[in-house]
Amino acid sequence: MVVTEIFKSIQGESTFAGLPCVFIRLTGCNLRCHWCDTAYAFYGGQRMTEEQILGRVRELGGNLVEFTGGEPLLEKEVPTMAARLLDTGWRVLIETSGERFIGELPRAVVKIMDVKCPGSGESAKFRLENLAELDRKDQVKFVILDENDYHYAREFMEQRKLRNIVDEVIFSPVFGQLPPRTLAEWILRDGLNVRLGMQLHKFIWDPETRGV
Repeated sequence: MVVTEIFKSIQGESTFAGLPCVFIRLTGCNLRCHWCDTAYAFYGGQRMTEEQILGRVRELGGNLVEFTGGEPLLEKEVPTMAARLLDTGWRVLIETSGERFIGELPRAVVKIMDVKCPGSGESAKFRLENLAELDRKDQVKFVILDENDYHYAREFMEQRKLRNIVDEVIFSPVFGQLPPRTLAEWILRDGLNVRLGMQLHKFIWDPETRGV
């Protein structure tokens, strides 16, 4: 597997925000979202065996680990690695774009799945069949650039009845482009039952800092 970085930090997103977490950032992505904040993970990286990756995760310690990228599901070994981590007591999360099929992951993995809005430039890539692979513990996230994205996310949520599928639907503003207060006001105005996501790590450290 090709790895950009493995590090321990404070989880910045999802309902796990604020918790210590080990991140396995895999290299490569087949999407090019206009607002992407991890383009450095598109190329390069270091080839590591599963044993090397698992050894580094154990060294860093804890009980929460996340596969991220890039797009981690481009690596076919991820489901097997996730199962091994689950078997040794880790709680396993995965951040994925919704463009790769998620059904091969162990059911116990918490899937944090994006639905790309038009502002990303990649909204046509989402696989609707992935919705059938989710359960209540999983989370669906919309990264929102503007009010057009907001309306898209709201309509998708309502039309696909996401509240009947997962407990958590997250609306997250594009950092530095959509003020969180603006998105919060839209959510309150429309009475939406969604969580406002804030990328906590970008408020703790410089937003350009890697490995935190």
